[in-house]
Amino acid sequence: MAVAQEHAPQTFISKYVFSTDHKVIGLQYILTALFMGIVGSALAVLIRAQITWPEKALVTPENYISLVTMHGTIMVFFVVSLALVSGFGNFLIPLMLGARDMAYPFLNMLSYWTVVPACLLVLASFLVEGGAAAAGWTAYPPLSALPEAVPGSGLGQTLWLLAMALFIASFTMGGLNYIATILNCRARGMTLMRMPLTVWTYFMSAILGVLSFPPLTAAAIMLLLDRHGGTSFFLPEGLVFGNETLPHQGGTPLLFQHLFWFLGHPEVYVLVLPGIGITFDLLATFARRPIFGYRTSVWSLVVVGFLSMIVWGHHMYVTGMNPYVGEYFSIATVLITAPFAVLGLNLVASLWRSRIRMEVPMYWALGTIAVIGLGGFGGLFLATSISDIYFHESFFVVGHFHLMIGVVTVLSALGGTYYWFPKMFGRKMSVGLAKLHFWTTYLPVVAVFALMHFQGLSGLLRRYYDHTIYEFQEAGIGLALPITILVFVVTGSQLVFIYNFFVSMRRGEVASANPWNGTTLEWTAPSPAPHGNWPGALPVVDRHPYDYDPAAPAEADFKPQGTVA
Repeated sequence: MAVAQEHAPQTFISKYVFSTDHKVIGLQYILTALFMGIVGSALAVLIRAQITWPEKALVTPENYISLVTMHGTIMVFFVVSLALVSGFGNFLIPLMLGARDMAYPFLNMLSYWTVVPACLLVLASFLVEGGAAAAGWTAYPPLSALPEAVPGSGLGQTLWLLAMALFIASFTMGGLNYIATILNCRARGMTLMRMPLTVWTYFMSAILGVLSFPPLTAAAIMLLLDRHGGTSFFLPEGLVFGNETLPHQGGTPLLFQHLFWFLGHPEVYVLVLPGIGITFDLLATFARRPIFGYRTSVWSLVVVGFLSMIVWGHHMYVTGMNPYVGEYFSIATVLITAPFAVLGLNLVASLWRSRIRMEVPMYWALGTIAVIGLGGFGGLFLATSISDIYFHESFFVVGHFHLMIGVVTVLSALGGTYYWFPKMFGRKMSVGLAKLHFWTTYLPVVAVFALMHFQGLSGLLRRYYDHTIYEFQEAGIGLALPITILVFVVTGSQLVFIYNFFVSMRRGEVASANPWNGTTLEWTAPSPAPHGNWPGALPVVDRHPYDYDPAAPAEADFKPQGTVA
């Protein structure tokens, strides 16, 4: 197998700023996502405060829609995507494959420094005249296509589009690098069917990203042309604004929706699959037994990836689509539950006859499994047109979306942080603070989005500035206060994590090279892993990634996947 070219860092700038070391770049992504997560969480708190106490008018109606738009944009693209996919993916893939680095180290560095200006543009949009974008995180025309539509449709929306263009460029560079590294930079003996499931999920995630992001790139360019070039890709004839009929003709807003959701639904699996892969690895290590159904899990990932590319239309049942087309998307979307159910079954079955060690990462892994089941069950109602038509634009959608895209991904990322922290910094995080963080995060956050499902069942609609002025929404308003209190608890709990993270970097318990007695290749490297990952020769792989024996004595119940000469 090919090995990435070695590149020895020499100065502080080349080592820690413009680094080409995959581990440093991974940490740069994670820390950037952490900062953007603070911003996104602050917006969530403001949104919940406005929903709960609308009479106080904490923000104006125009600014409220901007808050909703930017919260969704930041959390999906600049927190979960950066931390879970770009951050952990960069850090883990070469280590788990037995490679020195990514296939293209310079491209890796370039991908990070392309997303930094995207973050800056997103933040700068709050400061321009009219405020940040206000067309929703999906940027549907005509609100996003007409600069004069609402205050946030002006310069703020243009900055949003430019930020997304840079993000897509960064993500595409990273995805191509992942694919090239996985196919060409594996250690001797590391066949595809010996790769850890975490690497398999990043492989599928990268393929989905590379295939699905170009349509959104095209849509963003076309939208910019509609806004500033006088074109009418997404603007139909007969639009009236300010008592004047606009001169556009021939366009359709539905074209943008198709282009957006052709990315948008695969993006769900671009984010969720790595979380599931990380959960598999945590389970194997702390259940002390091989993963149940490794090969069926691999093929289920492939089937999920394929089906995710052909189900985007279930986001558009209420657009007037032909019922027969809607029936196709309903069937295809329900079909995707079959391979997903196989993954869930294999996760649960991996606990059978195991010898569980309840270390901190295992808490997050078990919590992730429970939320996958809960969120997936809610998804069945949104997959079929007959029920989705009633739930569309309600808090039922908000609850389901956040459970899958928010809770599953964040729980797995936090579990991965506690698990691989010793490999990142050579130290462990405080166990007491970590358990406090888990319980004050997990229970409230699951309750928040479970209650939102009931709000949706009652008819409560999302994105409303003041629900109290509509009599039909009274049934769901009563849950607003308890949900907001729980959101405050979850948000405050993250301060415990931030404190634990940064203090443990300097003063945490010193960790050995393999503190969890794991079997995958990253645990054969020193902690923290040096430049080049292994000081001498690369490891040679001679077995599958999860060689545990729960019947053996505790100190000898595992065999590392590879050996280092």
